[in-house]
Amino acid sequence: MLWIWNALIVLVTVIGMEVVAALAHKYIMHGWGWGWHLSHHEPHSGWFELNDLYAVLFAALAILLIYLGSEGIWPLQWIGAGMTLYGILYFMVHDGLVHQRWPFRYIPRRGYFKRLYMAHRMHHAVRGKEGCVSFGFLYAPPLSKLQATLRKRHGAAVNADAAKDEKDVAKR
Repeated sequence: MLWIWNALIVLVTVIGMEVVAALAHKYIMHGWGWGWHLSHHEPHSGWFELNDLYAVLFAALAILLIYLGSEGIWPLQWIGAGMTLYGILYFMVHDGLVHQRWPFRYIPRRGYFKRLYMAHRMHHAVRGKEGCVSFGFLYAPPLSKLQATLRKRHGAAVNADAAKDEKDVAKR
């Protein structure tokens, strides 16, 4: 029966991590932590960027929680496991699908993955740390809502860039 509680803790942690990650992205990475995150919003060469240090910090926290849980603090190892699962999903979706940091390329043409892909493209359509939309990594609001927010904040220029990106995806 304990395995059900453990699985539930992992699931709730994965969901909670999306909330934590979106808030950290908006208020830390696009706030006082912009120095590291800037590397993610600029073109770069090579496998790594300074922004990857955020993933290292979250991984270190997950390892610490798993260790403390294995030493007898029951729920912590399962919270650490949920954080690890979220990290794997983040790596697959954000780094692999959205930013194409894998050797193979796949651009989604419809459904959930296209919405995630386009929402993150809209996030990067704005230069600088302010005025961005869609700070989540595994959840994206409807594209029409994001386009309306961008249009309201920045006018037709950013909206035209987002529309061009969407047409480029449709062509592939």
